Amino acid sequence: MKQQRSGCPINLSLEILGDKWTLVVIRDMALGGRRHFRELLTLSDEGIAPNMLADRLKLLMTHGLITKADDPSHKQKAIYSLTEKGIELVPVLAQMAIWGRKYLPASPELAAMAKTLEDGGPKLWAAMMRRLREVHLGELSPGRSRRRKAS
Repeated sequence: MKQQRSGCPINLSLEILGDKWTLVVIRDMALGGRRHFRELLTLSDEGIAPNMLADRLKLLMTHGLITKADDPSHKQKAIYSLTEKGIELVPVLAQMAIWGRKYLPASPELAAMAKTLEDGGPKLWAAMMRRLREVHLGELSPGRSRRRKAS
């Protein structure tokens, strides 16, 4: 592991998340429901290059923010999942969206999404995180149960 420049929590976070693409990949997984390489590559407006996406996915796996598994629906596909560390970035993404809507020329559609995040606040973010835990980690919310198949 490479040596840290400082012990500052902001600097340490930026060393993982502070490039142009890493949070965009997390955003697309958390807010866009994208979990396959092809979806992450083609459905994002920003136009990430395939080699850059592969590099960012590797970085995120190395730092434990996502995992990769074989997709049971297709032998040649992998499915990426957020880990708890990745899911806990939802409030960071929400705050960035709120700030960007306030101070930058966001598109009307995406500004509306940011406004929803702002209006919903931490309660909405917590609900989003619970849903991501269900989808990405297989966790069930309290009071929910898995249906059993009849034998």
